[in-house]
Amino acid sequence: MVNAMTKLPESLRAIYSFEPKSFTTAGGAKLSYLDEGPRNDEAVLMLHGNPTWSFFYRDVVRSLSPSMRCIVPDHIGMGLSEKPENYDYSLGTRIADIEALVASLGLKKIHLIVHDWGGAIGFGFATRHPELIGRMVILNTAAFFSTHIPKRIALCRAGFFGKWLVRGLNGFAGPASWMSTVRPLAPEVKRGFLFPYDSWANRVAVHRFVQDIPMCACHATRQVLDGIEAKLPLLADREKIILWGGKDFCFNDHFLKRWREIYPQAPVQRYADAGHYVLEDAGDDARQRIRDFITSKTL
Repeated sequence: MVNAMTKLPESLRAIYSFEPKSFTTAGGAKLSYLDEGPRNDEAVLMLHGNPTWSFFYRDVVRSLSPSMRCIVPDHIGMGLSEKPENYDYSLGTRIADIEALVASLGLKKIHLIVHDWGGAIGFGFATRHPELIGRMVILNTAAFFSTHIPKRIALCRAGFFGKWLVRGLNGFAGPASWMSTVRPLAPEVKRGFLFPYDSWANRVAVHRFVQDIPMCACHATRQVLDGIEAKLPLLADREKIILWGGKDFCFNDHFLKRWREIYPQAPVQRYADAGHYVLEDAGDDARQRIRDFITSKTL
């Protein structure tokens, strides 16, 4: 996976200046991850969603890594990780991949930052291992069932047409690069988000993530998600903050309302002029809030 860095153009190396490491999952695929900062058994674990990768957290890593260990995986099929055609791209397996990575690193305390699918994956991990969890940052995500799905995402689930749209026409990752922010991304940042998803083969997990959204009780992932939702109260006493983009076309304020119901004590910063990629639109303010929250001795 370090070799994958040799394919990064210099313009991306300038803004993603890390040396990824590699971990082999139980399924035999190589998972790329960042391990930045001091080598302590306490770390900040940042989990991305679809169609992003560890690039989404690049500035948070730079902000935190002088004082905190930062672990940022690319889920299998995403970012610089391997992209096998035949892999169990399900929520349950993604949680297991994170469990195995954390165990391999010997981490004893984890502060969690989650976004998009990273919420279900991260809270899936956290509810299985609450003894490891410290502080938590929630960014435009969900870890509970909802019937809400934008029509444009539902279209990407429509049989072969959806597969052709996502994998053939890049009709998910491509539009996300301009629909997920209020302010246009700088050209080099847009290239960074899209870099790993440049072909039919490299977009396999982008499509599988969309397919794994459990919109009915019969979906295999629905049982996993319901189990996570039922255990969210186990983490009620953990310190949390919620940073939310108010103009998210996918994880809209319906999801924010639900988080407030689940964790009513968690402070909320809602950015009215930020989209789904809240760290891009909210910029320095969001990063400063995260750093202050994660590194403060008392709150």
